[in-house]
Amino acid sequence: MSRSSIVCTVLLSVLLGAPARGQSALESHTPGPQEGAQSPARGGSSTAGVFKPNYDSSNRPITAGGTVKSGPHVFQNVATVAGLSTWKHVMGAPDKPYLLDTIGSGVALLDFDGDGWIDIYLVNGSTRDAMAGKSHAPHAALFRNNHDGTFTDVTAKAGVTNDRWGFGAVVGDFDNDGHPDIYVSNFGQNRLYRNNGNGTFTDVAEKAGVLLGNWSTGATWGDYDGDGRLDLFVPGYVHWDEKDLPNSGMGGVTYSFCTYRGVRVLCGPHGLHGEKDHLFHNNGDGTFSDVSEKAGVGDKPGYYGLSSVFVDINNDGKPDLLVANDSTPNYLYLNRGDGTFEDASYASGYALNKEGRETAAMGIAIGDQRHTGNLDVFHTTFSDDYKPLYENDGKANFTDISYDAAYAELTIPFLGWGTAFIDFDNDGWQDLLTVNGHVYRNADTNRWGTSWAERPLLFRNDDGKKLEPVAAVDGTALAEVFTARGLAVGDLFNDGRVDAVINNMDGAPALLRNTAKPNGNWLGVVLVGRSPDNADGIGASVYLTVSGSRQRVDRFAGGSFASSSDPRLHFGLGSASKVDQLEVHWPSGKIEHFPVASINAYVTLREGTGTPAAQ
Repeated sequence: MSRSSIVCTVLLSVLLGAPARGQSALESHTPGPQEGAQSPARGGSSTAGVFKPNYDSSNRPITAGGTVKSGPHVFQNVATVAGLSTWKHVMGAPDKPYLLDTIGSGVALLDFDGDGWIDIYLVNGSTRDAMAGKSHAPHAALFRNNHDGTFTDVTAKAGVTNDRWGFGAVVGDFDNDGHPDIYVSNFGQNRLYRNNGNGTFTDVAEKAGVLLGNWSTGATWGDYDGDGRLDLFVPGYVHWDEKDLPNSGMGGVTYSFCTYRGVRVLCGPHGLHGEKDHLFHNNGDGTFSDVSEKAGVGDKPGYYGLSSVFVDINNDGKPDLLVANDSTPNYLYLNRGDGTFEDASYASGYALNKEGRETAAMGIAIGDQRHTGNLDVFHTTFSDDYKPLYENDGKANFTDISYDAAYAELTIPFLGWGTAFIDFDNDGWQDLLTVNGHVYRNADTNRWGTSWAERPLLFRNDDGKKLEPVAAVDGTALAEVFTARGLAVGDLFNDGRVDAVINNMDGAPALLRNTAKPNGNWLGVVLVGRSPDNADGIGASVYLTVSGSRQRVDRFAGGSFASSSDPRLHFGLGSASKVDQLEVHWPSGKIEHFPVASINAYVTLREGTGTPAAQ
C-alpha cells in the first residue's frame, strides 16, 4: 500500500470511528521483524497482532517474571524509607470498567523552594463519588526534599492539592520570576499553579485563560515564537461524557472496540471521539491566548493525544512540537519561525512505525543516544507491540531502528507508559528506562502472557550501537512489579546519579534510588536564562565534549508520560577527568562557551556570562 493510501485510510477510519488501519489491515499482515504475530485481537487500542504468551521457568508472565538471582544492583525502591508511601494514588473504580479509570497520572520533579534539592509533585486521580460530593476527593502530593533521603508532605500548606481528576503535571517558569510554576492537566478544568516564591502556590488558571475542560493529558512548555516567554501546549485525549458511558458489550459501531484477545474489556480509545489539542500563547501579562488553529496545531482529526514535548528536532534553533497519540498517527509539527507550524508527521516518518502502522503511543523519550548531535525519539506503546525508536538524521527525517538496536522483541508483551533516556552508570552514553503496567484489570486472569502489574525495563547503551537489557535481579527495583504510569527522572539525592520516581495506579509511588556502580565521573548543569526572558532556559541545547566525544542534552519540559523531569541536565563523563568544551545554544539564539573548573558537581550557567561562540 502506498504512503498516500495509508494516510487516507487512517484519516477516514478515525473520522468515521471505524477500525483504523492498524486493526483491520493486520488481519492479512505478513510477519516481518515481529515473527509469530497472528491476527490482531479486536480491541480499542492499536497493536501489531496477537503473540504467543511468554512465561518464565516459574510460570510467570515475562512482564512480571524473567528475573535472575544475581547481577548488578541498579535501582532500589526506597519510597517507604523516604516517606512517600504514606500517599496513595486513586483513580476511578477498583475493577476499572472505563477508560477514564485506568489511564493513570504523572509526576513532576522541581525545586519549588529554591534550596538546590529536587522536590516531588505527584498527581492524583479521583472517583465518581468524590466528583458527586459524596466523599472526600483524593489529593495530589507535594513532597519537600529534606536533604537527608527523606521527604515531607507539604501539599496543603503549599496549596496544590488539586482535588480534581488529575492526569499530568509539567513545570515551567511562565512569568519569568525565577520560581517554577506547575500546570496540572485534569479531566475537567485544569490548574495553573503560580509559585509565590514563599513556599506556596496560587491557582491562576481561570485568570490566565488555560482552564479548558473535559480530558487533558501530558502538556509541555516552550517558547515557540521566540519572544522570551513560555507558551503552553495541552493535548486532549478522549471527549468523555460521564452521562453517556461507553459500556462493554453494547451494540453499534461506537462500542465495537470492547474486546481484547476475544475477552470483553473496557471500551476505547477506538470508537470514541477524540478531544482536541490546544496551544496557548503567553501574552506576558499573566494571560494566554488560544492560537491552536492559527498556529496549525489544532488537531482537526481529533486524535488521542497522551504526551507532548517542545524540542528542536531539526537543529534550526526553534522548538518543534511532538505529540504521542494513542492508536492514531503521531504528530510532528516543525516550527516555521513565523508563529505557525508545518505538519511534517508523515513526511518525516514519525507518524507511523516502520510497518506503516500507527501505534498506541503512550510516552516519549528524547535523547542524543548515538552522539550524533541529533535527537532521537523513543515511544512506549500498548502490549502486543514493539516499542519504536526513531533515528533522526538532524533534519527531521526519521528511521525506525528498533530491531537494529536489538531491544524491540523483549518489549512486545509490556504495556509501556513513562520513559526517559538516562545515563544511569555515568559512562557517557544515554541509556533507556521505561515503566509499565496494563490497563485491563483482568490481565492476570487470562493467559495473555502479560500482567496487571509489570516490572520496569532498563536498556544499557552499547556505544550508540545497541540497547542491551539490564538483568532484573531479585530484590532490586528492576525485578519489582508496579502498576506504573508517570515517570520522572533526576538526581534526588544530589550525588550525581540519576534516580527515578514512578506514579503507580491505585498505589503508593516508587522512588528508584540509583545504586549502580558508576562507570565514570559526571557533571550537572543548571541553566539560567537572561532576565527577563525564559528564566529557566527551556529550549536550550547543551553540547559537552570530553575525550573527543560530543554529547547533547536538551532542556525541555514535558515528555515521558504526562510528567516533568529534573530541570538540571546530567552528563556522564566516563573515565574523563576534565571537560574539554561546554557549549550552550540558548533559546534566544545566542551560542556561548563556558569554562568548567571542576567535575562531579553542579555548575550554574547564566546566559550572557560565557564566551560567545563564533557564528
